Amino acid sequence: RYSRRKETGMSPQKVRAPMAATVVEILVAPGQRVRAGQGLAIVEAMKMEHELCAEADAEIVSVDVRAGDSIDEGDVLLQWAAVADVPSATAATHSGADAAGAAQAAPSLRADLQELRARLALTTDAARPDAVARRRARGLRTARENIADLCDAGSYTEYGALAIAAQRSRRSFDDLIRNTPADGMVTGIGSVNGALHGAEAARCVVMAYDASVLAGTQGMRNHQKTDRMLGIAFEQRLPTVLFAEGGGGRPGDTDSAVVAGLHVPTFASYARLNGRVPLIGIVAGRCFAGNAALLGCSDVIIATRDSNIGMGGPAMVEGGGLGVHAPEQIGPSAVQAANGVIDVLVGDEAEAVAVAKRYLSFFQGRVGDWSAADGNALRGALPENRVRVYDMRAVMQLVADRDSMLELRAGFGIGIHTALARIEGRPIGLLASNPAHLGGAIDADAADKAARFMQLCNVHGLALVSLVDTPGFMVGPEIETRAQVRHVSRMFVGAAHLRVPFFAVVLRKGYGLGAMAMTGGGFHATVATAAWPSGEFGAMGLEGAVRLGFRKELEAAAEGVERDALHAQLVAHQYANGKALNMATALEIDAVIDPAETRNWLAQGLASAKIGPAPSSAIDPW
Repeated sequence: RYSRRKETGMSPQKVRAPMAATVVEILVAPGQRVRAGQGLAIVEAMKMEHELCAEADAEIVSVDVRAGDSIDEGDVLLQWAAVADVPSATAATHSGADAAGAAQAAPSLRADLQELRARLALTTDAARPDAVARRRARGLRTARENIADLCDAGSYTEYGALAIAAQRSRRSFDDLIRNTPADGMVTGIGSVNGALHGAEAARCVVMAYDASVLAGTQGMRNHQKTDRMLGIAFEQRLPTVLFAEGGGGRPGDTDSAVVAGLHVPTFASYARLNGRVPLIGIVAGRCFAGNAALLGCSDVIIATRDSNIGMGGPAMVEGGGLGVHAPEQIGPSAVQAANGVIDVLVGDEAEAVAVAKRYLSFFQGRVGDWSAADGNALRGALPENRVRVYDMRAVMQLVADRDSMLELRAGFGIGIHTALARIEGRPIGLLASNPAHLGGAIDADAADKAARFMQLCNVHGLALVSLVDTPGFMVGPEIETRAQVRHVSRMFVGAAHLRVPFFAVVLRKGYGLGAMAMTGGGFHATVATAAWPSGEFGAMGLEGAVRLGFRKELEAAAEGVERDALHAQLVAHQYANGKALNMATALEIDAVIDPAETRNWLAQGLASAKIGPAPSSAIDPW
């Protein structure tokens, strides 16, 4: 024991062991003056070292243990007495003093932090200028640039950034770190539209295949990363955005005992999110095989005009004995937009990201900032000539809030338009007949498009508004070769299982089964069905009804002027009988409204309508 007693009347304070431990080091000696916070001793318990520090400026009176001593909780280690004006020089003897002076002189980064920062720097675009230049040469952005554009600034938390390709047996560790960052898949969680809808509503899982790393292929670890994020998305009910550019499965990973790799859960996990959260797939460039399979499970596919989407890329096509083809020959956007694979066709990745933000916003809640066109414009939307076509999209734009409409599958099933939109800030699904195509008759493609759109809105809780102007389902020998009976019936089945309110406005023609399909299964299947004064109704087209129902009378009339006059008279009678005002008199529709009041009528109905419990159903990928 070493001690120094003074005859000055000091009252020593004791430093006691906080736990049973072993003394590792004594940092002071009797007579030494220390500053508050300066280290006095280090003890070890359970393989962890604990530093005991001075509680105040003091002078060490005695040291009662040595290094290596075993101590029990409460044992006295040393004694001290408080003093004033301890010189700063004597306080710089150990790390406690270093910590006190840290605010005055920033210390250099410790080695492990330097190592981390160096590794993270190699995952950035700046570390791979050649790869970035190749993207630029193709007019494309990097995966990280797309994510940064989509997510609110500073909101993205990346998962698995330090992953590398599972190829240690054939490539050096340094090579993999530098050339396979994140194993070609950037995954994480960020906020989208946070300023508009609030931080909580805006959280999304965002994943991007990095086509500059091994062609965006799906490697062992990037599958693991994807599965991790999909599990979080499922449990936390987070909307998911997938940038899907890439070439599918990767044959070059060697660091595992996998034979075919057909047991990975990625595809089932992504599909399991269908119907649970909004799923958005985005493609620029080439998207083949496994990447395309995930893309096809998405609720909506947003693709650029230079994209190619296919279930097999050139290598798979050639391997299947189907010839040699360039990537640009497989699933070009013009084909995929016309056949319904692509929901929204855009010019470039910047527009794709902007559309993705808009799409997500419809499922993130109502907005307070909206405006609308003058409702009086709707009074002149239809020609007075009842057989003259008009632009239904223009009517949709007038009914919806200004600049709120996002049309889906515009190039496919063009007999019915489908769009997400807002009315007084409330998100809705808007479907409308297209009288410019087949007079508004519903064919198989249009029915498929409308039925799936109803599923989409139903699963994610958007009320439906239908603008009707149809002569009915398309008929004839040719259309029946396309399974018309089954396809159009999808509209009835889908509408019968809706949990969201359905509103219909008949603008002009409301004929037959097609009109019933456009109103959720029947004019009383909706929450409300209204018509403009121009509305006309019947079990079938008026002219056809006259030709069939009054065939004998027409044949009895002299051919020419007399027969034409009788036909016109009978059509006029049918029109008068089936006009909107007469339909409302018989309570077959709920109201006839001034077109200028359409938005107000819909807004009031939407405000009072209820949405049922969330279904457990999925959205048909088709």
